[in-house]
Amino acid sequence: MAVQRAWARVEIKPHRIERHMASDDRDIDPKAAGILVLYLNPPQHAAVFCVDETSHIQALVRLDHVLPFSPGRVERHGFEYYRHGTLSLMAAFDTKTGTVFSQPTTRHTSAEFVAFLAQVVGREPADREIHIVLDTLPNHNTQRVREFLAEHPNVHLHFTPTYSSWIDLVELWFSKSEREVIAPGVFTSTHDLARRLMRYIRRCNQIPKPIKWKFSDPTRRIHSKSSTLTDTGH
Repeated sequence: MAVQRAWARVEIKPHRIERHMASDDRDIDPKAAGILVLYLNPPQHAAVFCVDETSHIQALVRLDHVLPFSPGRVERHGFEYYRHGTLSLMAAFDTKTGTVFSQPTTRHTSAEFVAFLAQVVGREPADREIHIVLDTLPNHNTQRVREFLAEHPNVHLHFTPTYSSWIDLVELWFSKSEREVIAPGVFTSTHDLARRLMRYIRRCNQIPKPIKWKFSDPTRRIHSKSSTLTDTGH
């Protein structure tokens, strides 16, 4: 206890560990700066979407009853469960309005990704310039995707630097849906899981909330030699 009290006085916590991942992308600064320009100063009349997918969402049924929270006690889930399969969820976050367009799918191949892109683009006027922020998942840079871009010259992809998914704003929405729907949920089937997710999305879109990007430490801002959209290399 004497050692513990000494550590507490100087705020040393050796039992805690935080992990980090440094990007090995040599062009991290210009790529990140170009994407931040899209968030802070998007092209006039253009649409900006953050797109990603989360796979292997498990439809779990807890074998033990969920014990609800009460004064002084958190909600408790049983350890054992039965899995009714998995589901993937693709989502496009509109950075201007805060609305989310999403599509559950049982697979997450390049074909499904291109089909989802077609749905996102199809919701916008044919002549509108569309910018899409996404990560470097192999499914996002295939021959099917390149053919889609050739057919839609008004669509521009902006890839985040490696190990920098925090730049993609849809990741914040995925994190929120994980906390509020998936983690505490009990699902009897993948159909039930998809239904609950889509109901949650419809409810979120009734009162959409755009994400306002800001720097917590202005002295550590990402700098770029140019603030034009060409920094992202699309």
